Amino acid sequence: QLQLVESGGGLVQSGGSLRLTCAVSGSNFDNYVMGWFRLVPGKEREGIAAISPNGNIKNYKEDVRGRFTISRDDDQNTVYLQMNSLKPEDTAVYYCAAKRGALLWTLHLWGHWGQGTQVTVSS
Repeated sequence: QLQLVESGGGLVQSGGSLRLTCAVSGSNFDNYVMGWFRLVPGKEREGIAAISPNGNIKNYKEDVRGRFTISRDDDQNTVYLQMNSLKPEDTAVYYCAAKRGALLWTLHLWGHWGQGTQVTVSS
């Protein structure tokens, strides 16, 4: 069983940067696809970035591609989301998640979730 803890959220001005960190405890971290999702009130939780177990494949939602970068450190059991050029519409609660198998966005396939961290981007 994995436990995921996000950190690094906060308040930032438009155009600024934040780096989110997801610390993972449990076994076989390097066997898991890791992803970042976000939730805006009134909308469905959406996947925005995901990385394969070996780190070679990275997928991004279209409106964050080129601004956000996902990475992982398997020695530290940690996943990062570097967020640059932040916009007010990036304001959301950001969640780290883990799954086995294929790199898919389908929510119910992600079996492990963190508690979320709030990111607020002011205009």
